[in-house]
Amino acid sequence: MTWIVVDVEADGPCPGLYSMISFGAVVVDRDLDKTFYGQVRPITDRWEPKALEVVGVTRDEHERPPHRNPADVMFEFEEWVFLNAGKHCTFISDNPAFDWQWINYYFHRYVGRNPFGFSARRIGDLYCGLVKNVKKNNEWKRRFRHTKHTHHPVDDAKGNAEALLEMKKRGLNIPTRGKSASTEGGEQ
Repeated sequence: MTWIVVDVEADGPCPGLYSMISFGAVVVDRDLDKTFYGQVRPITDRWEPKALEVVGVTRDEHERPPHRNPADVMFEFEEWVFLNAGKHCTFISDNPAFDWQWINYYFHRYVGRNPFGFSARRIGDLYCGLVKNVKKNNEWKRRFRHTKHTHHPVDDAKGNAEALLEMKKRGLNIPTRGKSASTEGGEQ
């Protein structure tokens, strides 16, 4: 089973009414060198200026290259997932209640299926179990991320994957893979 950390940036709170801007994915392995970066054009006419501001993108920029047709990007992402994880992968994120809904919606809308299946894991919950304290929900972010949280989704996914590797060092039994051939996907 391969774990893939995913982070999404969007122009509003939910898919269908708003649009994904970009997303990043990182395979949880020793090197964290297998990444995917997708930038997609808007699929609705709605957006929230504050959401765009957080990401550092204007609506005009979101509508132009390098943002691409969502169907093309999602098919490329599915291919990248299969190349790096086969058919046995787990979606991991800081907040799957947000990130998962976008990836799941876009996969089903544009590809007709989701290679991650129907579930996801939340990093904060894994950490709470590791330290046996549900009040420590966000402590892992401060303690274990090495890559700065920039709202670039590959940076943010990598920082979250680093946190998982730190948790593994402290006894959390998670699957990781050793060094293997790098297969970069998507456009950087």
